[in-house]
Amino acid sequence: MLEGAATVLIPAFNEEKTIAETVQAVQKIPGVVRIVVIDDGSHDQTAQRAEEAGAIVLKTPKNLGKGGALNLGLTEVVGDFLLLLDADLGQTAREGRKLLESVVKGQADLVIGRFPEKKRKSGFGLVLWLARRLIRSYTGLRLSAPLSGQRALNKKAIAALNGKFAEGFGVEVAMIIDLARQGLIIREIPVEMDHRQTRKDLPGFIHRGKQLVDILGVIIKRLL
Repeated sequence: MLEGAATVLIPAFNEEKTIAETVQAVQKIPGVVRIVVIDDGSHDQTAQRAEEAGAIVLKTPKNLGKGGALNLGLTEVVGDFLLLLDADLGQTAREGRKLLESVVKGQADLVIGRFPEKKRKSGFGLVLWLARRLIRSYTGLRLSAPLSGQRALNKKAIAALNGKFAEGFGVEVAMIIDLARQGLIIREIPVEMDHRQTRKDLPGFIHRGKQLVDILGVIIKRLL
């Protein structure tokens, strides 16, 4: 392990329009020594664009979902810190430095990036409401952005994952519950990030439906 160094994992599915810009922004974050893009069964040029931008690229033969893609990326992690970012952040991915700085300074074991408040909501808020309620019930934590995929973890938090993220779209909620139950410190901080919002259309409803099912699956597994 490289002491003080960080690996960045970026799961990506059909993100050829933004992935190069995201990778280039991440390259400017101090302490980052490895950027890994996991092309999760894309049908476009995501992998090629990421590789051209300078990232290590891992390709899955089929779409594994966010958790599965991140698990593949764990095989490439070096250093004491881990930064998780979405592929469609573009230049705003540079704000990941705030998350990384927070864990490096020892302010928390897991730091979550909270996006600026949107004037217009992209959905009805059911999945977010459920995630907040479940996390509060199981951990006592009151978080405003439990579904944010922008996260930094220190060595202690990485070890607490036991080498595996939860599968699917329940990965963020599972991470919070599992680390909180082990007594790790979790903190949210504001970041000036922006990315594509899920719309109020059929694909958007399908995406939220998958999120809902995966989050409920996370809870059921932990109850059993």
